[in-house]
Amino acid sequence: MGVALTRSAQWTAAGHGARALGTTPLNEAILKEIIAFVESFIYKHPQEANYVFVEPLEWKTNLDPSAFGSGYVVSETTVESEEADKNGQPLLFLSVPQIKIRSFGQLSCVLYIAKNTKLKEAQACIEANRSPIAKILGLDYNMINEINEDSSVLTILDKITKDDDPESEVKMKIALRLKQLDLHLLNRSLKNISLEIRLNPGTVKNDIELLKRFSGKGEQTVLESIEYTSDYEFSNGCRAPPWRQIQGEICYVLVKPHDAETLCVTCSKEGVFLNGGKTDNEEEINYERKGEIYKDLVTLLTEKSAIFSENMSQQEVRFNEEQRKEKDQPNEAPEEKAAALRKASTASRRSALEKKQISLGRSQMTKRLEPTLIWKTTVDAKDKSSLRDTQEEKHGGRLEKSRPSTSSGKAQLIRKSAEKIEEIISESSSESEDDEEPPDYLQEANGDLPSEYWQIQNLVKYLKRGNQTATVIALCALKDYNLAQETCQLAIRDFGGLNVLINLLETDEVKCKIGSLKILKEISHNPQIRRNIVDLGGLPVMVNILDSPHKSLKCLAAETIANVAKFKRAWQAVRRHGGITKLVALLDWRQRARGPAQRSLYDASDEEVARCGALALWSCSRSSANKEAIRRAGGIPLLARLLKTSHENMLIPVVGTLQECASEENCRAAIKAERIIENLVKNLNSENEQLQKHCARAIYQCAEDEETRDLVRLCGGLRPLASLLSNTDDKERLAAVTGAIWKCSISKENVTKFREYKAIEALVGLLTDQPEEVLVNAAGALGECCREPEGRVTVRKRGGIQPLVDLLVGRNRALLVNVTKAVGACAVEPESMMIIDHLDGVRLLWSLLNSPHPDVKASAAWALCPCIQNAKDAGEMVRSFIGGLGLVVNLLKSDNEEVLASVCAAITNIAKDQENLALITDHGVVPLLSKLAYTNNDKLRRHLAEAISRCSTWGRNRVAFGEHKAVAPLVRYLKSNDTNVHRATAQALYQLSEDADNCITMHENGAVKLLLHMVGSPDQDLQEAAAGCISNIRRLALAIEKARYT
Repeated sequence: MGVALTRSAQWTAAGHGARALGTTPLNEAILKEIIAFVESFIYKHPQEANYVFVEPLEWKTNLDPSAFGSGYVVSETTVESEEADKNGQPLLFLSVPQIKIRSFGQLSCVLYIAKNTKLKEAQACIEANRSPIAKILGLDYNMINEINEDSSVLTILDKITKDDDPESEVKMKIALRLKQLDLHLLNRSLKNISLEIRLNPGTVKNDIELLKRFSGKGEQTVLESIEYTSDYEFSNGCRAPPWRQIQGEICYVLVKPHDAETLCVTCSKEGVFLNGGKTDNEEEINYERKGEIYKDLVTLLTEKSAIFSENMSQQEVRFNEEQRKEKDQPNEAPEEKAAALRKASTASRRSALEKKQISLGRSQMTKRLEPTLIWKTTVDAKDKSSLRDTQEEKHGGRLEKSRPSTSSGKAQLIRKSAEKIEEIISESSSESEDDEEPPDYLQEANGDLPSEYWQIQNLVKYLKRGNQTATVIALCALKDYNLAQETCQLAIRDFGGLNVLINLLETDEVKCKIGSLKILKEISHNPQIRRNIVDLGGLPVMVNILDSPHKSLKCLAAETIANVAKFKRAWQAVRRHGGITKLVALLDWRQRARGPAQRSLYDASDEEVARCGALALWSCSRSSANKEAIRRAGGIPLLARLLKTSHENMLIPVVGTLQECASEENCRAAIKAERIIENLVKNLNSENEQLQKHCARAIYQCAEDEETRDLVRLCGGLRPLASLLSNTDDKERLAAVTGAIWKCSISKENVTKFREYKAIEALVGLLTDQPEEVLVNAAGALGECCREPEGRVTVRKRGGIQPLVDLLVGRNRALLVNVTKAVGACAVEPESMMIIDHLDGVRLLWSLLNSPHPDVKASAAWALCPCIQNAKDAGEMVRSFIGGLGLVVNLLKSDNEEVLASVCAAITNIAKDQENLALITDHGVVPLLSKLAYTNNDKLRRHLAEAISRCSTWGRNRVAFGEHKAVAPLVRYLKSNDTNVHRATAQALYQLSEDADNCITMHENGAVKLLLHMVGSPDQDLQEAAAGCISNIRRLALAIEKARYT
């Protein structure tokens, strides 16, 4: 961490010589990595998380003491952690605004409390503690990061190992963790640097001059005007003042779009961005950046102006023609200048290679590498015939098709440029491959590169400049290299081979297409190559090949699409170019008797075509839009048909696609209609572990539906699911199996079967030392199983309550919801409740009411209800939680109806104790309950009415409910269709009718007529409450009538 912060982080000078972290994308990336490391430290390394730092990390914080909850002693201006070192000193001490922290556990807690401001807190901590390792471990350990990897490091490690300090081993582990983090941050910095955009004055000037030609007052112009803020141009081509040139800035331009205010734009070597505009005196510019950095002017203006984007798309052809004319004018480019430009271009390519990156469309004027014109057919009409003659002379009359012209390629890059930066930032973990992509690892010194790297360079030259025969030979030679090796993959990319391979896909030569696709299929396993292929427009070309009459080409194109389509922009490209429909068409295969062997290079079996199509759909189906597209294209019935085959290599991608699609409700309905569950259950008995995993996950997704859960049981799927719990080596399969069991156990009949197959015992054993996904699913399944008395007894006897209570201290949202549900279900049994109380489980549940997540709050409140009902001396237990009753009452201010319903249920149980009822009355429970009376949610109505009924028994609460207008809305609850609401409401009205004013309100709102119907209800409690309420109203009416006549 020390080396990364010193060498990679970008520091700026602040007042009085202090230095601060600059606001840059690189620094933000480094801070996010450090935050992720610290947040996960407490779970991944619990022993090291308790280690006490040599010196505290101290900084000025913006956190308020009120943000700290349980586990801390809080006053108005100070906070102390209850957790302390062996000397009794707190591991966290906050005296506004200064905070001191002495363990990773407390650091993690502070970041959790900081929520949206955690980035600022991390930055403040790092700026105030420039040598964090020295403070955490001591000066000796800090030297490990400062000294190079030589014998001196070994000496230090040997000294530490022989140290008498009992914490030496823990220190060593932490030192190694921090060293790994340091290396990770350095690698991440390299990745960010490789993505940096570098412009030069010449490129910027050309962009601005071209945009000027297409600007004016007309409707078809792209801009109203674009002008420099300064007419003076320095000898280096820059127009920015010298002191700003040092910052990498080139010039400033005022741009007036048709549909927006004038934009003041800074053009710098790093890219283009909006600045603060001109100051009040109109002479100086506020240089501060006011937004994100774009790769060039066209990209920025496309983002900021809809009219510019629309008109630019119409003017692209003219724009590129003007660009070519400018380059072709002989007077503007003398021979010497042209030679110099060629030399600069060569140097630029070498520089890009040394910097381990490839320049992919850095400006719309950058020309793409292409094969020789021998392969081109998209040319001007006037030259087409003469070129055709030349081609036919050279190649015996055969004419190949090539990619579109260079200008259209540039236009394509212009259109995609706005997506590129956004796509890197915006991809979510659920719809993209891993965020951590390895940077290029090409060595800087030429001598360190393997010989294959330079041999591939020569083969790429033949691909660019050779005829058909030379191209085919070069492709064959290239295929012989180990293309799974990263050096070979990046060599093809760095020398422009990707451009050529994609261009070859639009020729008419089938052999070249096959050779190119075979190479692209192998190298597209590399994440960076995948993105480069999308940047170069390779996916639309591959989608077009899916219409080829040659089956082998279809297979290779589909397999390559399967490798490339691993992130959001690739999924969009496949869908927008009609790829989903074409891939679904490949699935239309019916198993027939095997015919004769393949007759040519271009043939492949229909089965293989369908398998490759399923593979590509599997990759694309991670996008919600693509799942719907697959369904609309008729993919579900075809996948159902393929699921009946016995070939495992076909079944895995088919089940994988179904598993992804099943997360959408419409797709689940289609899957149910095709009766696919029977085949999924059948394949659970397969010997292939990967197939078992995907079948279990598909069942997990589909079992949201009751009919599907019944089908799984009727088809015999519960036994194989239970038996798979015994194999815990494959964690992904275990997660899928436990997930399927969880969803299936929602049905009571399935719980009976699982109990018969000893699944509950196996699930209890999975509550420790398992990944979070397994824990979430196992806890969810136990929560469903514990609804039955036999399930609760089994969990208690197998010792399952202890690990469940231990999981209440976690922070995984889904895990907390499921664990609280399971603990609440166990608490229904008095014996289990005694164990929960002994393990301090009720206090842990109560502390979860402070959670920021509404579903966790609601689940914890529901779990507290049986705990209070079955706890011994429940009233005293509730009062022992300091601030607990106030916390519950304050939750009535929530906007979430599930939270409100659960809290009302908890208040109903709390109010059974008269002392507690008095306390919550003092906390203002009556007006808060009254405000909720106008709800239309029957679940909330029921529990609210029960809470009002209970609370009305104290003091003058029933009068207070009338004063707060809660009676009239309650009467309307009697019109609900839910009998439970009727019973709770009648009981509440019976309690409220003890007050004369409330009786009058009920009578005025028609309560008597509604209650009369309920006197004849088969529900005895409802009968008694309705009759009692009518009796009170009638008694009041008689008293009034008697008083009138006397």
